[in-house]
Amino acid sequence: MSAEENLKQALENKFDYLKGAVIIKRERRMALEVPAVNFAEVLKFVTGELNFSFLSAITGLDNRDGFEVIYHLNKDGGMVLDLKIRIPRSEAVIETVTPLFASADAYERELMDLLGIEVKGLAEGRRYPLPDEWPLGDYPLRKDWKGNLPANNEVKNA
Repeated sequence: MSAEENLKQALENKFDYLKGAVIIKRERRMALEVPAVNFAEVLKFVTGELNFSFLSAITGLDNRDGFEVIYHLNKDGGMVLDLKIRIPRSEAVIETVTPLFASADAYERELMDLLGIEVKGLAEGRRYPLPDEWPLGDYPLRKDWKGNLPANNEVKNA
């Protein structure tokens, strides 16, 4: 059995609700969509038991009905697991993963600034990547964003 098949089996054995949800994309590349309510327990398992100990990125997507947040996790040997959750637009709130991955700070600030997703538990800090003068409530990666930029479409850098 391949390493990918072993990981798939471990996830499906641990969590019944993941049967059929683990996708082997190709060698060393897997994807998994997890119900948002189960995200914390699956993340704890993949980081603790399956040794996905490195966060390479967090991607946020607007799919009009809500948002997708994809955590790109890596482990030794080059294995990548894309762990995805969907959250409704009306309840665009997630918990921070900075206790596990300090590097998540910048990605989570991007989710807040660019998509308007609230990240509970994220420490106070500067806006990122938008400048401090960027209008609050303007989220440029939302598909319904109209763009309220200052004159000449320029924003001063902080």
